[in-house]
Amino acid sequence: MKKLHILFAIMITAGVAGAQTWSVDKSHAKLGFGVTHLLLSEVEGSFTSFDSKITSSKEDFSDATIELTADVKSINTGITDRDTHLKSPDFFDAEKFPTLTFKSKSIKKAEGKKYIVTGDLTLHGVTKPVTLDVTLNGTGVHPYTKKTVAGFKITGTIKRADFTVGPTFGAATISEEVAITANAEFIKD
Repeated sequence: MKKLHILFAIMITAGVAGAQTWSVDKSHAKLGFGVTHLLLSEVEGSFTSFDSKITSSKEDFSDATIELTADVKSINTGITDRDTHLKSPDFFDAEKFPTLTFKSKSIKKAEGKKYIVTGDLTLHGVTKPVTLDVTLNGTGVHPYTKKTVAGFKITGTIKRADFTVGPTFGAATISEEVAITANAEFIKD
């Protein structure tokens, strides 16, 4: 029995030792969103302050775990008055809920370099499961830093009502569905 425990401990250690951590390259990353305004036009914005990391022991990232944290106060739509309103209790209530987080729970290879990632999104004090489509654009060696990098595109949709964001604004004013888009390079630590 003691040998079985030692073997199990070695297997766990080997699995952990093989895992690689990748940190987001903030100068080559964007975390964005979009909504439809008045059923007529798309309004887009982003969070300019965020951090993310990926942990994976496989080169194709098929066993990856993903974590993201964003500063809600960094919301930027290019219009100062709108950004101030979005930070208010009418929408994100950034003073009360200053951070949004995402933690993956599973990743499934769909086909080729496409994956389906499920995880928990915490936004406006509410945690809900979300599903995101992830494409691995590729990996390579950065020509200047000589570090290994990987590029990803992430898309998905969430519902405002699920997170009680802007509950007094109907879908005819601001779409209920919010498109999530992110493009990011990660650097192998």
